[in-house]
Amino acid sequence: MATTGAIRDKLLGVLEPLVEQLGYELVDIEWASAPRSGVVRIYLDLPAGREGHIGIEDCEKVSREVSALLDVEDPVPGAYTLEVSSPGFDRVLRKPPHFSRFVGARVWLELQLPRDGRRRFTGTLVRVTDIGVELEVDGAPVQVAFTEIGKARLVA
Repeated sequence: MATTGAIRDKLLGVLEPLVEQLGYELVDIEWASAPRSGVVRIYLDLPAGREGHIGIEDCEKVSREVSALLDVEDPVPGAYTLEVSSPGFDRVLRKPPHFSRFVGARVWLELQLPRDGRRRFTGTLVRVTDIGVELEVDGAPVQVAFTEIGKARLVA
């Protein structure tokens, strides 16, 4: 049986091109399995540079197209519920362009492995490079490579 991470990765590979073709950005996907029925949650946004906000019509449009593709590709074992929504104020930062879009914002990072006994950092996103990000945490710069990041999201 495939792991949750493997199913999520498969869903990203199948759905990201479709969502982009529809004119949206796929921010993140969550796969939550359950004994009788799982949940596929898709978070989408307008691409950088496109003004406005995700509305119910956008979610319905993407839901119809994604549902049809999932019926054909069948990447999820068993029954599941599909949910499509905007990413919210605590949006996930998954790819380098996500970070670049939010330079100057407060972010929370969790490292895959601890660094000097610490795994979590919250601070202002100062800069994004080809290899990682720089945060200002408690007045000090902290550089983190993309390969070190386990999870990242915007915070208030």
